[in-house]
Amino acid sequence: MAPGNYRSSEDRFPVLLMNDGQDFRAMGLEKTISESYLNKNSKPFVYVGVEANENRIHEYGTASSGDFKGRGKKALNYSKFIIEEFIPFLKGEFKVSYEHKDWVLAGMSLGGLTAFDIVYNNVHSFSKVGVFSGSFWWRKKAYVKHDYADRSRIILDVIKNGSYHPHLKFWMQVGTLDENADRNNNGIIDAIDDTKDVIKELSLKGYSEPHAIRYVEVENGKHNLATWGKMFPDFIKWAFNYNNE
Repeated sequence: MAPGNYRSSEDRFPVLLMNDGQDFRAMGLEKTISESYLNKNSKPFVYVGVEANENRIHEYGTASSGDFKGRGKKALNYSKFIIEEFIPFLKGEFKVSYEHKDWVLAGMSLGGLTAFDIVYNNVHSFSKVGVFSGSFWWRKKAYVKHDYADRSRIILDVIKNGSYHPHLKFWMQVGTLDENADRNNNGIIDAIDDTKDVIKELSLKGYSEPHAIRYVEVENGKHNLATWGKMFPDFIKWAFNYNNE
């Protein structure tokens, strides 16, 4: 999807790349993006959705390793496809920016974890990432009761082992009704705990709120397309507002 002046413009446009592109219509994104094009405070951008199929559970995840159940074994291949094949193809065939500062990747649930992992590990290709109800629980071993540090969540070590890059920015949304699970019995659902633990790890690395990190907690928000679609305008304003460089 592209702005109305795409064909006539001599400029190259920023890009919003999204995992689970098959959910474009169900999330009402055509209307959301069309309205964003009318906002003078928002940069016009090209939207590209990458559709997933039945291999999603194997292609999404963390590139460094699959999870303890063997899921996500092809995540590294998917990451390489995006970075080494798909982005160069888009830059060669369409009027999209050559600059990493103009590229944003987004995803929902497991696609959100994947988006985070790809951006964090490929800082020369992206500047921002949007994560809707990210599957930050993705772990290398099953959860053990009273394991309060819970370092088996793979993304925490991905962040720890990475480097600080001042141009990176993170938008993370979670709903208070994302799930019912509370594995450590602290009265907070895991989806919120996991997202806040990611933010803590990012903070240790040097990223801070609100400049580099935006956390959005949606009261009564659920783990579904309706909630994510409702929050997409907020994400677009954050990602492409002229004042949010």
